[in-house]
Amino acid sequence: MSPARRSFIVSKDELTLTDQRNAREMAYQNALQRATAKWQVGEDELVIRGFQCLLDAGTALEQWNTAALNVVGTAYSVFQAIAAPTLAITKLACFYKVGIESIAPFPVGLLTFRTGGAAGNIKYQFDLEQIINGETSEGYFSEVVEIDPNEIFAAQVLCRVATGVLARVQLGGFIVEGLGSTITGI
Repeated sequence: MSPARRSFIVSKDELTLTDQRNAREMAYQNALQRATAKWQVGEDELVIRGFQCLLDAGTALEQWNTAALNVVGTAYSVFQAIAAPTLAITKLACFYKVGIESIAPFPVGLLTFRTGGAAGNIKYQFDLEQIINGETSEGYFSEVVEIDPNEIFAAQVLCRVATGVLARVQLGGFIVEGLGSTITGI
């Protein structure tokens, strides 16, 4: 029997540097293990790099921006005007943390990852209000968020303050792809 899915956020303020490094390493190892099993290749045939909004989600700019937050209680994509990106068949994504740059007032609450698009099934959900009172507005996920190749997914935040401006919600994570897809290894 597999363990229950854990879906909560831990403030960066509550973690040591070693804890933060371990979370990143766990995401890295998780991504490698998942990719080698899925594509039946060795680790030396894979590249792990940071997630890029423009290249991997199809946004217009290489920035983590929501649309202008105009309606409280409405879900907004963290990928600019892209409601539900589709990960390429050659890519696998793993996210392990989130940071909110727009903090005065803290504009967003719930972070939800969905499969099947903006109205799809909830895969992971994190209460961002747990990181409001810390020195930083950064938090680490209790479990690595995994997005499979060719998967339509959504990463949305719930507006808690209608600011009329965008929110900067940055996901920390990796893309795994075959050597040569983006990085040649030369």
